[in-house]
Amino acid sequence: MSVETEKNRLLSLDVFRGMTIAGMVLVNNPGTWSAIYSPLAHAEWHGATPTDLVFPFFLFIVGISITLALGKRVEVGGIGKDIYWKILRRSLIIFGLGLFMAAFPFYSFVKGEWLDVSNLRIMGVLQRIAVCYLFAALIFVRTNWKQQAIIAAALLLVYWALMTLINVPGCELTTFNDKACNLAAYLDRVILTENHIWKSAKVFDPEGLLSTLPAIATTLAGVLCGHWLRREKSDYEKVAAMFFFGVVLAAIGWAWSFWFPINKSLWTSSYVVYTAGLALCFLGFCYWLIDIKGYKKWAKPFVIFGVNALALFVFSGLLAKLLGIIKVGADADGKSISLQKWIFDVIFLPLASPINASLMFAGSYILLWLFLMWLLYLKRIYIKV
Repeated sequence: MSVETEKNRLLSLDVFRGMTIAGMVLVNNPGTWSAIYSPLAHAEWHGATPTDLVFPFFLFIVGISITLALGKRVEVGGIGKDIYWKILRRSLIIFGLGLFMAAFPFYSFVKGEWLDVSNLRIMGVLQRIAVCYLFAALIFVRTNWKQQAIIAAALLLVYWALMTLINVPGCELTTFNDKACNLAAYLDRVILTENHIWKSAKVFDPEGLLSTLPAIATTLAGVLCGHWLRREKSDYEKVAAMFFFGVVLAAIGWAWSFWFPINKSLWTSSYVVYTAGLALCFLGFCYWLIDIKGYKKWAKPFVIFGVNALALFVFSGLLAKLLGIIKVGADADGKSISLQKWIFDVIFLPLASPINASLMFAGSYILLWLFLMWLLYLKRIYIKV
């Protein structure tokens, strides 16, 4: 979600955003889910792979963008109803886009019936981004950086206490090792009901209700980083601080994981602190390499992705759904074959082993979208909400 004006854009932030959204598209679109390199898959439960860093990195970037976009207005006391309306409008549009993607294509050609909204997943990636943006932006315009840090810490501690101290009905003991017997999963089943949570998980939603609280803290971590980037400090001071606090936070998150395991699906407090630390280090490296040392040419593809990140996520997701829905024939057992599977089986699978062919498909999908986003970039078309 790129909100800086063209003149004051921070190039390293666009690159960081572009790398993050490219990673999100890459891991979401393998040739086959049965053959994936482990770094390109989420951790089965506890722990974090490179794939588990993508979403918190994006929320961290959203937080930075809030500060860069609204910082001057806050300083001069120019926050009026128009700003509140913009924040609410943007949040509603992003949330609506998430519901649109969940409902698309609205009609099942296999079953011959229209979408049953009673089974529509309510939460999701864009929905979480919308909620986190809404609360983080409102907190930003109403508080100073010290209060924002306190709120972020309070969210993490309260979430830890709730998840640790409250026993779930029907479970002998609340444990983080059980996907069902924890408060976040229980509230998802009670409030959203099993009809409206992620069907693959069945007993919890990885973008559920209670776990959105620490996700807001992830966004506030980005807000705090944005404060530092706006300060009248030298570039080297900014980078040094990003690396220092990045290492410290990653170490604290790792240590916290002995009591509250790092877990992306539950968005645990240790996961927030750990990934915020890594995001600081990653952004610091990009800032040093691009904005200080001036090595920019290699980053052009990620700039192209970064300035149209939301459009890339939405359109690539819709195309992936279409490729899975369109049927082009049947296999030896008479089961229908999707266009996506046909492309993978006919074009990519003969070229390499299944796991490498799966990666080649994902890479080719990214290159396709790089070309399409490049066309928008050439025309200076930046799709925002």
